Amino acid sequence: MSGTAEKALAALRAELPEPVLLTDPDSVARFAHDEAEWAPYGKPLAVVRATSTDDVVAVVRVCAELGVPVVPRGAGTGLSGGANAIDGCVLISFEGMNEILEINPREQLAVVQPGVVNDDLRAACREQGAWYPPDPASSPWSTIGGNVATNAGGVCCVKYGVTRDYVLGLAAVVGSGEVVRLGRRTAKGVAGYDLCGLFVGSEGTLGVITEITVKLLPGLRAPERTVVGYFDSLVAAGQAVAAVAAAGIVPSALELLDQHCLKAVDEWKNMGLSAEANVLLLGRSDTPGAAGEQEVDALLRCFEEAGATWSARSTDEHEADALFAARRLAYPALERLGPVLTEDVCVPRAKVPEMLGRIEAAAQRHDTQIANIAHAGDGNLHPLIITPPGDEAARLRAQRAFDDIVADAIALGGTVTGEHGVGLLKRKGLHAELSPAVIGMHRAVKNALDPAGIFNPGKVFGDPDS
Repeated sequence: MSGTAEKALAALRAELPEPVLLTDPDSVARFAHDEAEWAPYGKPLAVVRATSTDDVVAVVRVCAELGVPVVPRGAGTGLSGGANAIDGCVLISFEGMNEILEINPREQLAVVQPGVVNDDLRAACREQGAWYPPDPASSPWSTIGGNVATNAGGVCCVKYGVTRDYVLGLAAVVGSGEVVRLGRRTAKGVAGYDLCGLFVGSEGTLGVITEITVKLLPGLRAPERTVVGYFDSLVAAGQAVAAVAAAGIVPSALELLDQHCLKAVDEWKNMGLSAEANVLLLGRSDTPGAAGEQEVDALLRCFEEAGATWSARSTDEHEADALFAARRLAYPALERLGPVLTEDVCVPRAKVPEMLGRIEAAAQRHDTQIANIAHAGDGNLHPLIITPPGDEAARLRAQRAFDDIVADAIALGGTVTGEHGVGLLKRKGLHAELSPAVIGMHRAVKNALDPAGIFNPGKVFGDPDS
């Protein structure tokens, strides 16, 4: 152990009790990486299971003084390696900071600690007649802190927006240990730069978020009507998505699952989904009354005109919910088949058919299996590249397919990440998407807010070839 590491551990032991500070290698190891199986990770010097902002302040002050990296971690459900440990870092886990501090329906806001699970917040708000919309597919497990770090999206975000649209304010530990409050509690406010918005999606590179104030929508969500479409090809399903956008329809969800996903869910949960369709498109409308009925009719027309082999409005609420449950189960079902390299590209909705065609071409060109799930309504596609365990040649082919898909998304006017973040896996793509001048602006901001360079170093804007 280096002298710096010994000093850091001694200083942390002086500030934090043993249940908060973990140094046992076996205990520390379980915090070392998120769910991005392809992203590298190192060995943390220690894990701090924070119980308060004061714990975080103590860590940041010690680490800033000694130049030790600090890596924040939520539930570890990330898919880009953004929460992966760096050798010799202090990893801060927020699993113990999981209190909902306030729900205020009158002011339409809630205040939470970063370890609160997304679905737990949604359920607590529902009990008080309010609604927190962002709903990533991992909402039963992922935390609000992690959602904020990556600016997570979700199933209903095609209509209601992503996490950044609902973050009013936050508290963060920055610099050498200062606690700052950014944003506001009011419905409006334009004082100064939007530093709160800057932290949303920053993936722990600007500071450590310890409290979040989110906007709520009043009342309970209206019941949803579900439309189901079966398609013979990804491109045909993509044409239906483009038709929905062209018609000006804004569904509350528009999700895609291909045959690989359907088979994987069937093999795991025996739901009988894969026998009827090569590609499944699920649309929903929560618009009340006659307008909602018209929206459902319009969705059906778009599906039929794009070539759906079968389409219908679901009349069984439980059946409809099961279909959307299958959408959430698709990723863990595919993980059972082998290591999954997860894409997260987003393209203009009119380009969805072409992008899906390019993904299929990449699979054929590189002889690799690619399953497709998507928040298709906002053009956010998740090609999942699956390789047999231990097959190094397949891993190399998969990486080439991954790179081609990123390049294709950029070529079609899209972006390398719609909601999972850059982390470690998308650094090369980020440098391809953004100009050197814009990269320089981002680095200047980081240097100003993190002069010691300790916050999640190497992530996002790190060397893409390292």
